[in-house]
Amino acid sequence: MVFDQQPFDIRCEWGIAGLRHLAESSDAIVIVDVLSFSTCVDIVVSRGAVVYPYRWRDATAAAYAQSLGAVLAESRQRSTPGYSLSPASLLHIAAGMRLVLPSPNGALLSTMAAPLPTFAGCLRNARAVAAVLPRLGRRISVIPAGERWDDDSLRPACEDLLGAGAIIRHLPGTRSPEAALAEATFLHFQNAVDACLQQCGSGQELISRGFAEDVTLAGALHASDCVPVLTEGAYVRYTA
Repeated sequence: MVFDQQPFDIRCEWGIAGLRHLAESSDAIVIVDVLSFSTCVDIVVSRGAVVYPYRWRDATAAAYAQSLGAVLAESRQRSTPGYSLSPASLLHIAAGMRLVLPSPNGALLSTMAAPLPTFAGCLRNARAVAAVLPRLGRRISVIPAGERWDDDSLRPACEDLLGAGAIIRHLPGTRSPEAALAEATFLHFQNAVDACLQQCGSGQELISRGFAEDVTLAGALHASDCVPVLTEGAYVRYTA
């Protein structure tokens, strides 16, 4: 297939369709949803809790959480006192807690990638994730999740391309042109990551809604050594 990037070790493609094209010939998958699913996963797992990704925020999500003895994250609203898709709401989550985290982008892609080794990557843990991927094989696919327009079509999001490039920058192996483009994006912005996130459309949207801290947390490049891997339906800390 012409879109599977098979001649190259390191591949990169957008969203659901990209994952479908690359998964069959990959040794490991990295899901990148910087604002904010992957950043949330990094923060939760780094504190010793676990994340169950779930696509829908509806009655089925509540039933799923109940079946696991887990807490269901609420929608991100400034008035929400509990856990949500806001990274700032998760900074003090207790070790051992189980959190069901609905997300139409990062969570959906995570569930689709199984049973391949699947990791949650972001700017915070880019170098740490890249360090463990070669143990899984040389064929690594990095999937920037993107966002959605009002008509539900994919909106390529520069923060996810930036996060994908930050991971690719630290991986050995040949790059597809798509992966090289993501890496070049990161190299261009590597000294201005915070400014990029604050000025891009997704960052501006969150800031306007009162979530500037979430944007700051997401832009903390290489701040985390946590490597979340999807195991039996939940993101947990990777151990060799």
